[in-house]
Amino acid sequence: QELRLCHVECLRTREGKFGLLSILGLALICLPDHFSLDKFLFVSEENRAATVLIWTHPFGRYRELPDCFSLYQTSGCTITDDWSAYPQADAVIIHHREVANGKVELPPEPRPPAQKWIWMNHESPSHTPRLWHFEDVFNLTMSYRTDSDIFLPYGYLIPHGFRDRDLQHLQAQPLHVPFPSRSQHQRPRLVAWVISNWSESQARVAFYRQLRRYITVDVFGLGGRPLPEDSGRSSVLRLLRRYLFYLALENSQHTDYITEKLWNAILAGAVPVVLGPSRQNYERFLPPEAFIHVDDFPSVRALAQYLLMLRRNPARLRRHLDWRGSYSLHQPAFWSEHYCTACRAVKRSRASSAVVTDLTRWFYSELN
Repeated sequence: QELRLCHVECLRTREGKFGLLSILGLALICLPDHFSLDKFLFVSEENRAATVLIWTHPFGRYRELPDCFSLYQTSGCTITDDWSAYPQADAVIIHHREVANGKVELPPEPRPPAQKWIWMNHESPSHTPRLWHFEDVFNLTMSYRTDSDIFLPYGYLIPHGFRDRDLQHLQAQPLHVPFPSRSQHQRPRLVAWVISNWSESQARVAFYRQLRRYITVDVFGLGGRPLPEDSGRSSVLRLLRRYLFYLALENSQHTDYITEKLWNAILAGAVPVVLGPSRQNYERFLPPEAFIHVDDFPSVRALAQYLLMLRRNPARLRRHLDWRGSYSLHQPAFWSEHYCTACRAVKRSRASSAVVTDLTRWFYSELN
């Protein structure tokens, strides 16, 4: 099947208007309906500078604020966390967790004229409490959902050979094709799972308990072996390079909720076995052969048998790997890229004054 990458500048949102899809004004994802990259490339933005106020650092952890021009070639953006800038700010980014749990209050009303409040959240609906308290509060949504006003996923693919001035700054990692014929030597182990939040109520834990009846699964993190060295991302990637498959199991199943678990497996060259939204949803982001979905099999036993068959059959395994030679992977930096993406979106949408009136229903909704 021919692999093509779509470039979409906007998708229709819940209200029938067009949402701003921005990685510097563009989103690169695999979608069922493919578009030419060149058709949507350059989007004008207002030249006037914008100030974006970070109302609270996500999860209470301070991170150095970005210089959007040096990092992403986005000019005219001032990112600040100084609350005294509130009266002059063009937009305020409000991370859901801190205002939902009451640790931080919303900015004071009345807000300055034309100021936009941006709801930012990259947790799933299952871990997003008290949404109903924020109806008719925000002007823009920013999340991993493709129908957000400002869309920034956990990762996305860029085709090799694609050159554009808006993408040259991105740190994209080429995806090399492993050699399945030597996989027993290069990747001596079968399946790994890294988990930091273990709960018996989660579907992924129930799935793991069934899978381990049929094949060996090496578990790391909470409930398993300690991660080597510093347990940071680079350590996880080194670990995964020893495995043929990785269990990219999300903590809950919701539209577009596809996190770094998948992209870490892709970057490490392990074929991801995914539990999350539907296969159709994953195919908005990846070629169909790039992953193995648990729903593709009538039973967990059948899935285990398929993984064992692939280990014995390099030619079949290669079908899950050959696509990699055509792409690089970009994983947006938390949270600097989010702030600069939001600033660019604000500069392009100054004329809009819409209010998000259906935040709860929208965030829990499913996309077709």
